[in-house]
Amino acid sequence: MATAPRPRTSTREPEELGRRLAAWLDTRLPGAKVTNVSVPGSNGMSSETLLFDIDHPDTPLRACALRLAADPAAYTVFPTYDMPRQHRVMSLVAEHTDLPVPRVQWLEADPGPLGAPFFVMARAEGRVPPDVMPYTYEGNWLHAATDAERGVLQEASISLLARLHDQFPAKAAEFLLPEGEGTPLRRHVDAQRAYYSWVVGGLAPSPLIERAFARLEELWPRDEGPAVLNWGDARIGNVIYDGFTPVAVLDWEMAAYAPREVDLGWTVYLHRFFQDLTVGFGQPGLPDFLRREDLERRYAELTGHTPQDMEFHTLYAALRHGIVMLRIAYRQAHFGEVEVPADPDSLILHHASLTAMVQGTYW
Repeated sequence: MATAPRPRTSTREPEELGRRLAAWLDTRLPGAKVTNVSVPGSNGMSSETLLFDIDHPDTPLRACALRLAADPAAYTVFPTYDMPRQHRVMSLVAEHTDLPVPRVQWLEADPGPLGAPFFVMARAEGRVPPDVMPYTYEGNWLHAATDAERGVLQEASISLLARLHDQFPAKAAEFLLPEGEGTPLRRHVDAQRAYYSWVVGGLAPSPLIERAFARLEELWPRDEGPAVLNWGDARIGNVIYDGFTPVAVLDWEMAAYAPREVDLGWTVYLHRFFQDLTVGFGQPGLPDFLRREDLERRYAELTGHTPQDMEFHTLYAALRHGIVMLRIAYRQAHFGEVEVPADPDSLILHHASLTAMVQGTYW
């Protein structure tokens, strides 16, 4: 489903990581053995995950997952990777909500042991809707499920978002506010502008992304609504399921203090991103799954909060995703995997849907 080679996801060697991890763990649990070290095939291009087991009579964890900040020398997707911040968010979510967040254990802020900061958490067993090939494409467990089974998963997944927003005390998330002035939504958008400026620094800018930022201003909500803790990368590809029931909510590096609709818009659009790709390649995908109108309705029923200004928020999600796509494409060019075309907008895989959103014709 890609016109270019799939981008490399890491410049690190798993065996070397395993040796260095064993040496570090010996300083925390003398005599402990690290076994069954592996790197998931779904590892992304941002923070990396290492799976391993610990053999020691006094360990609080045995089956573990390690979340490692991106290699700073590997043309990172984001400018910074704040692992203490992620560790804090996951600890607070576990404390204040009933979401199945993996138990976090050790935090190592020193980049010395593994080359970047990391933390260790309990490993959950189950299955994850795939990104490559996406779950909307034929040949994976979620696509092969019945409508009723996907309905169970959809209900459980939107419930995660509703419970997070309702249960977590908003004031406890204020530490996530970016520096600057204005409302939480204004600061969130300003931070995305700064990220975009970093992505295109010294490179060709994207006229489409800049038009999308301008369109956001035209659609800006009159009433932004209260800010809550946002999961950030709120999508089913960041959930481990036992059958069709969530058992672990993962990937909190994009957590934010923002209106509820920022999270909901991301959930809606990231599914549409996969669905649109699948339809573009001649398959029907899953047209009745995670539909915007169904998610908005159910979220309102669960929380009592009717989502507002969703054209703004789904455009914002598509815009944010477009900036990430542009960075990944420039990363591929950095490693010699692709050449940069004359039109940088063509590097954004969903440029057609983003264009339609800017024009107001997508929905």
